[in-house]
Amino acid sequence: MYAMQYEITLPADYDMSIIRERVATRGHALDDRAGLGLKAYLIRERGAAGSPVNQYAPFYLWHDAGRMGEFLVGGGGFQGIVGDFGRPVVQHWTGLAVEAGPARRTAPLAAPLAASRLLTPMPASADPAEQVAGALAELRDLGGAQGLHTAALAVDPHHWRLVTFALWEREVPAAHAGAERYEVLHLSAPGLASLPRGRAW
Repeated sequence: MYAMQYEITLPADYDMSIIRERVATRGHALDDRAGLGLKAYLIRERGAAGSPVNQYAPFYLWHDAGRMGEFLVGGGGFQGIVGDFGRPVVQHWTGLAVEAGPARRTAPLAAPLAASRLLTPMPASADPAEQVAGALAELRDLGGAQGLHTAALAVDPHHWRLVTFALWEREVPAAHAGAERYEVLHLSAPGLASLPRGRAW
């Protein structure tokens, strides 16, 4: 599993209804994309939920690195982003674990409305295995949180950072105020059910 996200930061006076319309008209293009676990179409609006910026920041979980490559550089869809906004930096992480929350288990077809992302540095002085073990335990606990739809943990071994990404049924709980918060405009989830549960090894 591979996690991926790009962030397109827009001017402070940008009309975010343009992004909303973009997702409403184009967002279903990946609803049946082979190799894709999920794509959450995320936005942040300046002044809303503590966001300092207007931003379009889709987050992906891929089953297949080849399909991710096809999307980015093989004519599989990313050229639309590049053509409209220029080429953004694409962050990517190696997936470590996924948990299905109560909201997905009880209403699997209900689309989440909010998301959170927490980036955690991994100090060079600490044992990576111990840090990851602790993060996996936290993810298992998060998996039982009320309102959680799906949560994932992944690692960037270039910058040695962990990312915890979570989709929420309605809103990000106050307990996760330290994470970046997003609105989910659409969820394409062709391979959600087959994402591995728990630790990936």
